[in-house]
Parts: sequence; structure tokens; C-alpha cells
Amino acid sequence: MGQDAGQRWQQRYDAALAGGKVRDADFTTLSGVEVAPVYGPADESAVPGFDRIGYPGEFPFTRGLHATGYRGRAWTIRQFAGFGNARQTNERYKMILAEGGGGLSVAFDMPTLMGRDSDDPRALGEVGHCGVAVDTAADMDVLFDGIDLEATTTSMTISGPAVPVFCMYLVAAERQGADVGKLNGTLQTDIFKEYIAQKEWLFAPEPHLRLIGDLMEYCAENIPAYKPISVSGYHIREAGSTAAQELAFTLADGFAYVELGLSRGLDIEQFAPGLSFFFDAHIDFFEEIAKFRAARRIWARWLRDVYGATTEKAQQLRFHTQTAGVSLTAQQPDNNIVRTAVEALAAVLGGTQSLHTNALDEVLALPSAKAAQIALRTQQVIAEETGVANVADPLGGSWYVEALTDELERQAEAIFARIRDMGTDGTMTSGILRGIEEGWFTGEIAEAAFVYQRALEKGDKKVVGVNTLTGSGDAADTLEILRVSHQVEIDQKAELAQRRQQRDDDAARAAVARMVEVGRTEANMVPAMLDAVRAEASLGEICDALRAEWGTYTEPARF
Repeated sequence: MGQDAGQRWQQRYDAALAGGKVRDADFTTLSGVEVAPVYGPADESAVPGFDRIGYPGEFPFTRGLHATGYRGRAWTIRQFAGFGNARQTNERYKMILAEGGGGLSVAFDMPTLMGRDSDDPRALGEVGHCGVAVDTAADMDVLFDGIDLEATTTSMTISGPAVPVFCMYLVAAERQGADVGKLNGTLQTDIFKEYIAQKEWLFAPEPHLRLIGDLMEYCAENIPAYKPISVSGYHIREAGSTAAQELAFTLADGFAYVELGLSRGLDIEQFAPGLSFFFDAHIDFFEEIAKFRAARRIWARWLRDVYGATTEKAQQLRFHTQTAGVSLTAQQPDNNIVRTAVEALAAVLGGTQSLHTNALDEVLALPSAKAAQIALRTQQVIAEETGVANVADPLGGSWYVEALTDELERQAEAIFARIRDMGTDGTMTSGILRGIEEGWFTGEIAEAAFVYQRALEKGDKKVVGVNTLTGSGDAADTLEILRVSHQVEIDQKAELAQRRQQRDDDAARAAVARMVEVGRTEANMVPAMLDAVRAEASLGEICDALRAEWGTYTEPARF
């Protein structure tokens, strides 16, 4: 290995310390024992394959991206929130920030996720129920009223209509007077996982990839700190996949977006750092930690060896984590606090860059203010009281964790090979498109979900309050859950109608038409879409125009 890995790490850490990049904090145990920033073997040569484990901050980043671990910077506490209309959600955001949240994460309602306006007949009864309703840039203005977008990292969980929604976010920032080029945050945009798991697409894959490529180019040129794609394993896992399937399907999607960027002639050293990831933190504590470690190692190796990335920044996998919604139970819902705490701790020990903790009542409804505060405090207790942020990758070198990391990597590589074999040209993109077309991904997830459900019903897998220890505990009907009034839909539709009356309707329609014309060329569509948004064209109008141009998509039947 040349220079001793421990020596290399020490040089990196000392440089960070000298540069003021290490927090001024108490790095001792509760009893006052001073702890080192990282631990490793006394003799690296005595550990076979140690170069695959290494130290934090060095390739292949198994133990973390930074030599300082969380001593340099703790993870971002980013609570996912959105309900009702923009005014109601804005109040929740201000509460989260006031209570110590470090960033915002926007949940959209189902009509918005599907590119429909609130007055669309297909939106009836869904407006504001699973997230916030956003129809025009004016809704974004209200959503972030009093929140400095230039100073606040903002994540938006939306894929099908991600690009027009992102344009609304940019216009809201412009209207605040923000320097748009300095915006920082993450847009999900990951359309592959929609076909694989979540089913919220607008068109066939190819037009979506055209828009995503335009977005990648636009952000690389104009908003370099913003991450235009968050490759999402979360929804794959929530649909019933195993940990290895979540890992492999997600990274395969990421490789396909790398191939997309390269096909556009983009510099991998510049665009690869703009790809981030979004993983599920499930209840099997050690398996999840191993999954996160394996993800970093696989990504670094593939980016270097397959796609030719040479810089550490381009090889590093950055990820957000959310605790597992599917692990929450309606029975004995207070148990969900414990589940969420365990899952959050796994995410932290796995080295996440940001984290959302689910609320105890999310299995029943959107979080109440009290439940959201408990979820937020869960992260803060972990950060401030447990000492887990004092040492980088504290489980590194554990025989169990290292063996699990190796096994998940092995399973993922086998899945990668299967996906590439399905394609026609050896690329990951070709294999993914074929797998989507043939329903292979959904079939694999369905089989995994069936196996797990059968284990639950047989009692081989235990869930407290569900199939074991069911005799006591608080009932779900004692919870005061958040209920979104139908008045939200009435008011949202009225506001949308008023905005249409007040805008220059001819200008809005002309801007949408110009956007479609640009889409018929090879020019980037984002500037034309921004013009349509500035003219107050609605999300539904923009998406309907694209549906008319590109058609819709029907999932293949699979039995």
C-alpha cells in the first residue's frame, strides 16, 4: 500500500485540524475518557484485505468520506415535511428550523407528484393529504416565505415532474433576491426508481431521461453546489426489497445516470459530485450499517475503474437517510419511537450526510406537530448525548460488520452482472431499461416482499405488538393525528383560479408552447421551462403539454 494508511489518515486529520475544520467540542466519554478520532489495527499488514477497509477519507471510503468523521461536521438534521397548503407547511418549516433542524425536505401531495393541478378531476380528495399542494410558482413563494433559500439547504422529494417543480423553486429564489447560483440542496429526479418501485412517472423512460440530462447540464453550468439527482433506494426498500436489492438497484440506477452524463459530454469530475443518494435505514441494525459502508466502497470502485473518475470528490458517494416507514406499526404506535431511534443510530454509525427521522404516527397520517418534534429530538439526543459523533466509523474492524459489508457487496455485484446481461450493449442503462420493460425489477421486489410476509405470518420474524407481545400497549385510536381538512382543497382550487385570472393568460400559453418547441430540438429545455414558470404557467399545464407531445406510459402486465 506504500505509505501506511494510518499515517495518511493522520496527515489528513492534522491538516483539517490546522485549517479549523474540526469542531471545538468535548471528545470524551461520559466519564471523561478522551477518545481518538478513529481507531485501526496496530499492524495493517496483519489484516488481510485491509486496503478495502482503510481509514476515513481515503479510497474506497468504506469508513466514511472525511478523515474527521463527524468531528468536522455533524450530519444535517433534515426533517421531511409537507401537508395541506403552502401556508400551513411554511409554519411547520419555521418550527423545524426554530427547533434546531438544519435543512428542509419538501413532501408534495399526490397531484403534485403526478404533475396534476389541484383542480384536475383526478386530484379530487387528494389535495394536501400526503404532502403540500404546489400548483404554481406563487405556491413556492408562500412555501418559503420568510426562509432564506440562499442560506437554507432544501431537498425536494419528487421525480416525475421534478424539473418544472425545480424551476418553480428557482423562480421563488429569484423573487427573494437570492443569488440562484449559490443555492444548495437536492432534487430527487430519480425516474428509474419510479418504474422500479414507486410508480409516479409521467412519460416513457426516454423523455424523462432527456429532461434529466438537461437538468444535469443546467445545474453543472449555473448552480454548481446544487445536486440535481438524488438516486433513491428508499422507495425500493419500502416496496419490499431486501437490503442487497436496495443497494444494487439503487447503485445501478446511479451508474445509469453517470452514463447519461457522459453521453451528454459532461465532465465526470464535475457532474458526479452532483449525484447524491437516498437510502432507507431499516430495523436490522448491523445489516444497515454494513449496507451503507458497502455502498460507498462499490460506488468509489466503479466510478474509478469503470467510468474513469480520478478525483476523490467524483468517487465519493454522498447520501441522505430516512428511517424505515414500512417498519412502523399501527399497533402499539409508541413502539415506533424506539424503532426510529435504532434506525437513526444505524444511519449515523453508517456515516450518513443527512438524516430524517420518521414520526411515531406516520403509519396513520402525516405527522402531528408533537410527533414531529419527538422525531426531531431523537436525532438531537443521538447527536448531543450518545458520543457516537466523536469517533469515525466506530464499528470498523468488527468481524461481523466487515463480513456483512463484504457479503452485501458480493450480492450487489451479482445483481449488477444480471442487469448488464439483460441489456443489449453492456451498459447499465440498457439493462435497466430492459428490466423495466420486462417487469424484472418489480418481480424481484414482489418475491422478496412475499418471502418476508410469509416469515411474519409463520412467526419466524417477530414484530412487537403485531405478531408477538400483542397483549398490551397504547392503541392507535388514542393518538391525536393530523387531519387535513377538505377546506384545503377548496381554498387551493380557488387560489389557482384567481391566479389564472390575474396572470397574462396569452403570455403563459405562449411560454408553454415555446417550451414544447424547444423540446423538439436538441437545446436545453430548462431555460424555456423557467420562462413558462415565470409567466405563472401551472404545473399541470406544463406537464399536460409534455404529455401531449411525448405520450404517456403504461406499465407492462406481470403475473
